[in-house]
Amino acid sequence: MIAGLSAWAQTLPSSVRGAMWALAAAIAFGTMEVMVKLIGAALHPFQIAFFRSLVALLTLMPLFVAYGRALFNTRRLGGHFLRAILGYSSMIFGFFALVHLPLAEAVALGYVRGLFLVPLAVMLLGETTNWRRWLAMGVGFAGVLVMLRPGAGVFDAAAIYPLLAGFFVAFVSVFMKRLSETERPQVIIFWFAAFTTLLAAGPAIAVWRWPEPSLWPAVLALGVLGSLGQYCIVRAFRIADATAVDSVDYTRLIYSAGIGMIVFGEALTLPTIAGAAMIAASTLYIARQGARRSPPP
Repeated sequence: MIAGLSAWAQTLPSSVRGAMWALAAAIAFGTMEVMVKLIGAALHPFQIAFFRSLVALLTLMPLFVAYGRALFNTRRLGGHFLRAILGYSSMIFGFFALVHLPLAEAVALGYVRGLFLVPLAVMLLGETTNWRRWLAMGVGFAGVLVMLRPGAGVFDAAAIYPLLAGFFVAFVSVFMKRLSETERPQVIIFWFAAFTTLLAAGPAIAVWRWPEPSLWPAVLALGVLGSLGQYCIVRAFRIADATAVDSVDYTRLIYSAGIGMIVFGEALTLPTIAGAAMIAASTLYIARQGARRSPPP
């Protein structure tokens, strides 16, 4: 049956297959965020990040059997380590956001990563841009202000967490596409899990407390879902345009809003909806503009 599904999938256009992988990644990451929210009241985000990385590394054991030493083979070890540092930073800030903010708000604010890509590409890659993309970036950050309402007396200082998470994710995005062009998905996932486990160990020990037995299923699910999401998103980037992948990823907003209302009793406010729409529209516009400006492969 699996072989039949795989053969059928190969007959689909690459854009459709990429969207399917991106949707699977969005579901995996969205469910992982729910797990973080559920166990965040009992465990510190430093510990959550450690368990997420450690369990992800352990779930890769079957790959050792399948690929052997080839799983370690890479000529870009420094790139993997840098990606792990940036990824761990975004993970920590993202987990703090999920613990301290409503689920939909934390996820929506995390999408500012697309806005940070414009100045980062100009400063680090020497790219040129046009006034339309700068205007779109301004609209996106206006959406952030709409959501946070800093002058209305309701500003939550924890809102800085998803903004920082988005900033570090933008850094990852600068060279993630390049890594996926030369490195196999399983190699990328392995080195990320290995390096982030090492990076997360020290902070986790500093706040260590053993999870209650009832929390272990959610703790284990963190790593499994994280690895699954990583694999799916790498596959999506390998076969589809980055704009298409990012577009599908916005389904997490709907998913998070629904779970937030059903599981956590979080009501959606008009500023949250309006601000999230502004952020989503501006980042999608920036991504599509970048796709048009890119030379064909």
